[in-house]
Amino acid sequence: MEAPVNPALAGPSPTVPAQQTGLGTTLDSDPLLHPDPAAAADHAALENLLRCWVRETGVAAPGDGVLRIPVAAGSARLAAPVRHWSATGWHRFGPVVLAAETAAAQGGAAQGGATGSPVDAVTAAALLTREAGTAAAADIADLAGRVADSVRLTTEFLAHRRRHPRPAAGAAAPLPFLDGEQALLLGHPMHPTPKSREGIRGAEAAAYSPELRGSFRLHWFAADRALTAADSALGTTAPEITEELLGGAVALPPDTVALPLHPWQARELLNRPAVRALFEQGRLHDLGPHGDAWHPTSSVRTVCRPGTPWMLKLSLGLRITNSRRENLRKELHRGVEVHRLLESGLAAEWHAHHPHFDIVRDPAWLGVDLPGLAPGTAGGLDTVIRAQPFGPADRALCVAGLVAERPLPDPAEPDRAAVPSHLADLLHGLARRTGRPLPAVAVEWFLRYLDAVVLPVLWLDGRAGVALEAHQQNTLVLLDQDGWPVGGRYRDNQGYYFRDSRAAALDARLPGIGALSDTFVEDRVADERFAYYLAINHLLGLIGAFGSQRLADEQLMLAALRRFLAADRTVATGSGLPARLLDSPTLRCKANLLTRLHGMDELVGPVETQSVYVTVPNPVAATGHSAPAAGGAA
Repeated sequence: MEAPVNPALAGPSPTVPAQQTGLGTTLDSDPLLHPDPAAAADHAALENLLRCWVRETGVAAPGDGVLRIPVAAGSARLAAPVRHWSATGWHRFGPVVLAAETAAAQGGAAQGGATGSPVDAVTAAALLTREAGTAAAADIADLAGRVADSVRLTTEFLAHRRRHPRPAAGAAAPLPFLDGEQALLLGHPMHPTPKSREGIRGAEAAAYSPELRGSFRLHWFAADRALTAADSALGTTAPEITEELLGGAVALPPDTVALPLHPWQARELLNRPAVRALFEQGRLHDLGPHGDAWHPTSSVRTVCRPGTPWMLKLSLGLRITNSRRENLRKELHRGVEVHRLLESGLAAEWHAHHPHFDIVRDPAWLGVDLPGLAPGTAGGLDTVIRAQPFGPADRALCVAGLVAERPLPDPAEPDRAAVPSHLADLLHGLARRTGRPLPAVAVEWFLRYLDAVVLPVLWLDGRAGVALEAHQQNTLVLLDQDGWPVGGRYRDNQGYYFRDSRAAALDARLPGIGALSDTFVEDRVADERFAYYLAINHLLGLIGAFGSQRLADEQLMLAALRRFLAADRTVATGSGLPARLLDSPTLRCKANLLTRLHGMDELVGPVETQSVYVTVPNPVAATGHSAPAAGGAA
């Protein structure tokens, strides 16, 4: 499939009216703040679809401030007024309409909008996917269904949080880490179905959704010890940890191991013949729900319990966005392997340069070897044991939650044009306390962030040959009491790339590394993925949040990023990414809409072919504005 290089990412078109591209504009109230949560949720989904289409198919900035996309074989157009055209892709749009081609050609903007009939997100998804011309009918129907599911859940989230903007009285003491995990009300701004969760409804959604501040007791099985597989890089074994988490009130059957499960997964597993057979043979035992409540984090399947030193990354067979979230054995090995690699002396070297950044460790795991299960296949009973290093005094926030829009209308500002976020709250507070202009505070905050969070990630790539899949949801920023960035953490036992070119050095640090974890990749693959996750998703996404939320001009923030990338301390990390961002006119970018249309599960198969990637202009490079208009998908 071919997709052109997208000139829209190179920056705002000089012909777009200024009131639709910058700060300080006069616009109608933001559609995300519509008093009807269903209308706000549907508009959020429409904006995601339009952003994906613009990025993945090469739509240029409109000259008159109205985006128009031909659909229905050219007989009609989707049209929307541009509220903000982003240099980095985080565009904002007004109400979306469907117009016949003749009317679309004549209509233009009317009172700051576009003429035509209002269109909902499911209809727009069906029209756009047919226009793509590469998806099978079943994939088109599947996408439309997932868009509907995402809108339904987003509506529930917005309705609940508008009724209950703060935790209920008597709830557990606030944990900043958990607050950040619960902040992603709209989800990934560049994904067509960011809140799709196949199979969760009603009371289950209330319990299992971080956006609803849900919590639930774990369901427990006991497995014959001979069935279990486990590893631990600690002085304590994984079975000892899970038995301690279960608590002494439950007596395990003799010679068995305690298995924690998500309650949805525990119920679903009973439909699997191999699991049912083990229960019938008396080799698995259903202990039921036990213990105190655990809270889902932003990934839905990883849970934490304040006051407990461990989080649990549970297997969950739900299809969340693009993938079923059952732990693969290679990922379990990878988490423990990375912990051992860091403890081999690498962490000490790293922290000598960057003492305030680390990886949230996954030092142990526990699972069940189902009879007859093919190697590499998820069995549905495997759990990662993850460290929980954050307490009530630690301002550790998921970056995706930090920048997430919070579309909760404020009665004191019913006509506000910008949707608030935690980032906006921080920066406005710093500006008030320091008496400095908001853009100046934003630039300083961003530069401090680059040193505290991004520089250590570049060091690990350049000095050790370990590239992290450091997208915003995998990255935590540590803030001081005033709100300035002072450190960070990375989490995700899936998201590591060991460079082939550094295989000998890594094996010298940890003999046999990669044998079970399948983590080594060609350098070209590591380069592409590292550039997408750290540069496009993370850094350009952060700059897009500054711009779309009217906190700072995106070109100002891009200039600050260039300054950081060219600095001696950045070059000294040895990573090739800074030079690539400064010099390459284009970058490879994951195309979430096209990936969804191809029915791809991003956790299955070789890393090189798990997702569709397209070529887009690089707005960081000095040559980004003159990128060639040709490229392709892979």
